[in-house]
Amino acid sequence: MKKSIFTTGLRDGIPIALGYLAVSFSFGIAAVAAGLSPIEAILISMTNLTSAGQFAGIGIITAGGSYFELALSQFVINLRYSLMGISLSQKLDKSFSTPKRAILGHALTDEIFGVAVSRTKPVTPLYFLGLATLPYIGWSLGTALGAVFGELLNPMLRDALSVAIYGMFIAIIVPEAKCSIKTAIIILLAIVISCIIYYVPVFDFISDGFSIIICAVIASVVGAVLFPIKEDEDNGC
Repeated sequence: MKKSIFTTGLRDGIPIALGYLAVSFSFGIAAVAAGLSPIEAILISMTNLTSAGQFAGIGIITAGGSYFELALSQFVINLRYSLMGISLSQKLDKSFSTPKRAILGHALTDEIFGVAVSRTKPVTPLYFLGLATLPYIGWSLGTALGAVFGELLNPMLRDALSVAIYGMFIAIIVPEAKCSIKTAIIILLAIVISCIIYYVPVFDFISDGFSIIICAVIASVVGAVLFPIKEDEDNGC
């Protein structure tokens, strides 16, 4: 049974791993182009699972920024993961102890969160470990391949690899939107808010990290007020 739960997580993580392989390939290229060695680029990806944070980090490193600037940028960009952690904690199995949360929380990303939180059954440590294993390998391996072999690829192909992450987001939200009109409305609301922040000049001061937080909080609050979920309600397809 335990092996089956872990295997289910592995299977659910395959699409994420493939997307991460492509996106982190671009990071490997960018890191080496910024002056980092392939080993440094790989170590960054093995100790961080945040595409936006990593790209911002290498920019600050190459610009000679301070540790404070680096830490502050990562805090702002990745603050949304605290909200995801709070949300996902409501779905965790009772066997998910604090030490396990501290260790496996390293692998909490947008895509892994999306798959885990949409699971109809409680999220167990074994399932989450399986779900995170292949994406972690894909992220690290993609960085290594990009750092070592990236310059051999055609520039147009390198640019195309960077859009893979958007395909992952679409693959996560479309099935949920098809199952529930309420979910579709909340997703559309988040998209509208994101577009307003991005295109209206008065909001130019808002960073990408805070933009995600704002969209998530507003859409979640509206969803909770308009479409409250009862404890015994099943939202599965």
